[in-house]
Amino acid sequence: MIRIAFLIRSLEYGGSERQLAALVNGLDPKRFDVSVITFYAGGALEEEFTNKNIKLFCLRKRGRWELFGFLWRLVQELRAIRPDILHPYLVEPNLVSVLIKPLISKTKIVFGIRASDMELKRYDWFIRMNFRLQTLASRFADLIIANSESGREYHVALGFPPQNCIVIHGGVDTERFRPDPESGRRVRAEWGFANGAILIGCVARLDPVKDHPTFLRAAALLARERADVRFVCIGSGPENYASRLRRLAESEGIADRIVWAGERSDVAAVYNAVNIVCSSSSGEGFPNAIAEAMACDLSCVVTDVGDSALLVGDTGIVVPPGNPRALARGLSECVAQLTSARESSPRARIEEFFTVDQLADKTAAALRELGHRAPVY
Repeated sequence: MIRIAFLIRSLEYGGSERQLAALVNGLDPKRFDVSVITFYAGGALEEEFTNKNIKLFCLRKRGRWELFGFLWRLVQELRAIRPDILHPYLVEPNLVSVLIKPLISKTKIVFGIRASDMELKRYDWFIRMNFRLQTLASRFADLIIANSESGREYHVALGFPPQNCIVIHGGVDTERFRPDPESGRRVRAEWGFANGAILIGCVARLDPVKDHPTFLRAAALLARERADVRFVCIGSGPENYASRLRRLAESEGIADRIVWAGERSDVAAVYNAVNIVCSSSSGEGFPNAIAEAMACDLSCVVTDVGDSALLVGDTGIVVPPGNPRALARGLSECVAQLTSARESSPRARIEEFFTVDQLADKTAAALRELGHRAPVY
C-alpha cells in the first residue's frame, strides 16, 4: 500500500478543491492510504472528505506571515503520517513542500499545477514572488502533474523541467452532476426568475483571471438584443473587487438583469437552474465549472484559453478571450440553438473522456509508478 498525503491551503469552494475531493474519494483504499492536510481551518468542502478511509489534518496557520511554527507543525504531521508521496495542490503548497523536503527526505514530492497563462501583473507582489519561486523549486519535485496540456506548456516555458511534467485532465462525478430539472426550478424560484427566462450563468470565483468585466460587457450587448435573457454570477471574492464588478454592471445598464449569487454549496442545482454556462476567463487550466455544467448536459460558451476548447469539443462555442463583442455573438448563437436539436451531447462527451474514474485511474497509475521507487520505512 502506498501512503499519500495531499497538501492544500483550505477546503473552501473552488475548482481545485472540488477536484481534490473527487480524486481522494476515487482512489482505491486497498492500494492507497490517503491523508489530506490543510493550511487553514474550516472550509465548506470539509464534509466531502469524511470518507472513513481519508484522514484529515489541519495545521491552523495563523495568517500569511506565520511561517516557522506552521512549517514545524507540517513536518511533525508528516513524520507521524510517514507518507511515501506528498502531493501538494497549487503554488504555495508546492513551494512549502520543497522547503521542508530536506526534513522528509524519504518522501517523494509531486507538484500539482492547475493554471495556465497567468497574468501575474494583476496580482500583488507576494503572489508574483511565490509563483516565480515555485518555478525555481520545480526542479526538486519528483513528478509534476498538470491538469491541462496548456498548463504544462505554460509552466515548461517558464522553466519547469519538461521530463517530469505529465498531464492528467480533471474528472467529473457524473452521478452528482447530472440533469435534474426539479432542483433547477427551485433555485430559479429562489432567484426570482420565471421558467420562461433564458438564464446565462458564470460560475467562477471573483478573481481577475476569470475576467468578469468581459462577461458583463458581453451580457450588456446581448441584453440590448434580447429582452428575455437574464444573468447570474455564482462565486465569491474580495469585497473591493466584487464592488467594482457590481458598479460595472450598473454602468452597463444590466444591474436589474443580473443576480450576484455568491458562493453556493448546491452547485449541481445551480447548473440545472441555468440554460447556458459561460466562461470568460483570460487564463485557465482545465475549467472544472465547464466540465460540471457539461455533465448536467448544458451548452457552454468559453474563451479559447487553457484546455477549454479541448473540453467542449463540438458541443459548445469557443471565442477569443478579452473580446466582449465576440463573447456576445457566441452567447447569442448559443441562445438561438436552445430550441433546436443538438448534434452532440455535452454530457456524453464528459462520460466518454472526463470522468472521476478516469482521473483516479490515471493518477493512481502515475503515483504507483513513483511510489514503487519510494524507500520503505
